[in-house]
Order: sequence, then C-alpha cells, then structure tokens
Amino acid sequence: MAIRRGVRKCNGLRERAMMVCGEDISAVVSPGVGVHAAIGVSRWRAMVPGQIMRAGMKMQAGKQPGPKMRWRAAAAGLIFMFLAAGGGVGGCAMPLKLDSGKAPVKVFGPGTILSAATGAPVSFDELIADIRTARVVYVGEMHTSARHHEIQLRVIRALHDAGIRLAVGMEMFDRSYQTVLDLWAAGGLDEETFLRRTHWYANWRFDYGLYRSILDYIRTEKIPLVALNVPFSIPPKIRVGGTEYLTEYEKGYLPGEVDTRISAHRRYVEDVFQQHPFKNVRFEDFYLAQCVWEDAMAEAAAIHLGCGMMVVLAGNGHIQYKYGIPERVFKRNGLPYRTIYLVAADEAIDLSIADYLWVTD
Repeated sequence: MAIRRGVRKCNGLRERAMMVCGEDISAVVSPGVGVHAAIGVSRWRAMVPGQIMRAGMKMQAGKQPGPKMRWRAAAAGLIFMFLAAGGGVGGCAMPLKLDSGKAPVKVFGPGTILSAATGAPVSFDELIADIRTARVVYVGEMHTSARHHEIQLRVIRALHDAGIRLAVGMEMFDRSYQTVLDLWAAGGLDEETFLRRTHWYANWRFDYGLYRSILDYIRTEKIPLVALNVPFSIPPKIRVGGTEYLTEYEKGYLPGEVDTRISAHRRYVEDVFQQHPFKNVRFEDFYLAQCVWEDAMAEAAAIHLGCGMMVVLAGNGHIQYKYGIPERVFKRNGLPYRTIYLVAADEAIDLSIADYLWVTD
C-alpha cells in the first residue's frame, strides 16, 4: 500500500442488477452489492444477471481490480444507477481517483498495520492494547473481501478473549430485525432459519459465506448482536423525495437528530454529486439521505452500547475520516473510539483516513 494524500471514497449502488460498461471500464452493479468488479471492455452495454454472477465470482476468487479501475467502475456505476434506477445508494465504498502528481510516501506490504499517529507499523498485540482503551471500535471492510471479514473476526475474538464485555454492531441488518438478532446471539436459531427470518438475500444480498464465521462466533460465544441500519428502502426514497413524503412507519426509523453541518462530509458528498449528471435528484435531498443513513446507524450504536465495548462492522465509506458513523456516535456520548481502515496493498491512501490502516492482499 502506498500512502498518499487526497483519497476520497464514493458509495456503491443498490437496485436492479446490471453490468455497466464503457471505454476501458465496466462496473458490476447489483442489488445490495453495489459496484464490486471492474473488467476492461470497449463499449457500453448491459449484461444479464448470469454474466454478472460470473464476474462477481471471479472477484471473490481473488481477482481484484487495481485502484484506477476501481475508481472508474465506481464512477460508471454511480452515473448509470442514478439515471436508470432512481438513485439507490448502497454501502459499498470505492476509492476516487487520486492526484497522480503526488508520489507515495512509503509502500507497505499485506499484513502491515499502520498507526496514523506515528506513520509506523505496529504489531497486532500493540493494536489490541490500544483499542482496548476505547469504548467503540470501528472496523471497515470492502463487503466482498473475505480477507477483510477474517480480520474483523480476529479483532472481535481478541477483544472477547481478553474478557471485555463486548457487543457487535453491524451495518448489514436493519433495526426491524433486532429481535431476530437477539435470538441468534442467544443460540436460538439455526442458520437456515436465521437467513429466512432476516431476509438476508432480499436485503443485504452479499454471499452469506463471507460473514458466516463472524456470525457463528457471535452465536457460539453469545455476544450481543446489534442491527444498526435503517430499512434499505428508506434512503433511496429520501434521495428522490426528501423525508416529507415518507410513510409514518418509515419516519419511525429516522434518527432523532440528523447532522447536515459536517463540512468535510458535505464537501465529499457534494464532490461526488457534482461530478455526475443525476436527474430528478436535488443535492440537499441527496445529502440528507446520506446523513440520515449515517446518523441512524450512529444512534443505534449509541443506544445499544451500554457499559461495555462495541465493535462496529461497516463499509469503509462509513468510517473514513470519521465523519460518517464515528463522529456522530461521539457527538451522542462523548466516549473514546478507534477506527481501523482495511486497505488493499495496491491502493494509495491518505494516512489520516483512520486511526489504523491494515494492509491486505
């Protein structure tokens, strides 16, 4: 991984499954998954779901696109989905194009954990020793990366083995399923029933196998599991119509406070918005939807934190620069936290994006 200044992220997209292709780029865009693969092509076309599945399988097999292709895929997917699917943004975070004129400071290989405070590598034990002093630990992910989920489990296991009273909050579930998550954490459900009752493949839709080890460990150790998200149908509605026309049921899931005044966050979202020709979408609605999403998850984390520690699992885009979920939780409770950003070895990244950067293959 090369450390550079000036990296940003843009969110992936969820709605109808398509593959969007342009000159030298293509973006696999599918419900709940967002932009998750990039393949060189020469012309625009839409591909059928079977072809998307094969492309997705290639990526899950370890054939990851480079950072330049990931940015192009994200941009193409962002444009297409707002034009064709009405503006549904999902949870998959992708890097935006970097300033190629800025040389990397240093290059680190897979397995390296970097402290943002010092810019130097730390051991896993040193990482755990520090994050044990926090009340909330955010571990990011690229949703389709099996390695990222292995790291998340390693952090959870180390904290639990240290005797810390722990809960795990997950972006992957919306709050209407909390009673089902309680049953799972108590050991009261088998996997098939859990998947059916949470409507996993209608909501999150990523391969459950990517998360199985984490959720099995939570059930075995009876660790409280917290649903952080709002129902996935709500943010797209806000993006195209604001909150005024939501149903009373939907309004019941809105957070008590929505902060639209975080200037760095607004600039990031506005930059994404202005680069693409979104139709029938007002920026203020677009930005409100993003803030509702972040604040709803922050509110759920703060409410369920209790007297122990919570490990929050969410896409990298929700924890970068701390202006998504982390600072919004801190605003509610003032408690110390740490962020761990998982980054591919071939990515150039801004060291200030998190407290720790964990380089993966």
